[in-house]
Amino acid sequence: MTPITEVEGRRLSLSNLQKVLYPATGFTKGEVLHYYATVAGALLPHLRDRALSFLRYPDGPDGQVFFAKNVPPGTPEWVTTARVPRSDGPARMVVVQDLASLVWAANLVTEFHTPQWVVQEPEIADRLVLDLDPGAPATVVECCEVAVWLRERLAADGIEAYPKTSGSKGLHLLAAVRGASSERVTEYAKRLAVEAEEAMPGLVVHRMTRSLRPGKVFVDWSQNAARKTTAAPYTLRARAEPAVSAPVTWDEVARCRSADPLAFLAADIAPRLQDHGDLLAPVLDADRAGSVP
Repeated sequence: MTPITEVEGRRLSLSNLQKVLYPATGFTKGEVLHYYATVAGALLPHLRDRALSFLRYPDGPDGQVFFAKNVPPGTPEWVTTARVPRSDGPARMVVVQDLASLVWAANLVTEFHTPQWVVQEPEIADRLVLDLDPGAPATVVECCEVAVWLRERLAADGIEAYPKTSGSKGLHLLAAVRGASSERVTEYAKRLAVEAEEAMPGLVVHRMTRSLRPGKVFVDWSQNAARKTTAAPYTLRARAEPAVSAPVTWDEVARCRSADPLAFLAADIAPRLQDHGDLLAPVLDADRAGSVP
């Protein structure tokens, strides 16, 4: 029998709770749901009012992994949805606004990916993201070196950047911005990537060409395009272990000398929230948003 639980007055059918989704650690679907319920207070503000893309892995990372952008069949009527523009025409997408909706979505077994705009103003970007992706043998250590340079460069334009791990090999920098289209933010992000490559030619590449990337950090500026999405803070990733895209401090970035200290699993996040709170909370503060030059 499928368990029925009540979350904030909403009845949910939760399935296959004993199913192992992360074979390297034995982490189950029930533990996935418990993780999201535990970190919901920090995660939900970063999802609120954003049209979600789901990267689903219902049989774990070794099974089928696929993106789902439209509202899934069987979505409860109480889950918020929004009609949003897409390159192939308007579509209706899920917007997770509360704990019940988060638990429902987590029961689908998904990574949460968000755009850099909210559904009320899809033509205006309110976030800038720089995705630092290392090409082997480069690691997150090299990403941290690049991140420190980008932080200072953004600060010179009055923009505060905050780091999080990608939950894979790299690092993301997020910043709150205001008053600019996604196209304008993308152009600015590309300028920053080009400047970083000019300043650190042996370490940075701004082009996606695979042959250019070994041993360097690709600064992916294209994630700011209106059609693109990026792994949300605190989302679990479809990896062998329950890795998390986790906010980190700038001190942790500056001290990084090996990849291990910046690799976080689900069990690490609640203690970090207790110690630090949400390190990305400033990105949610519109009063701290910078203007894109």
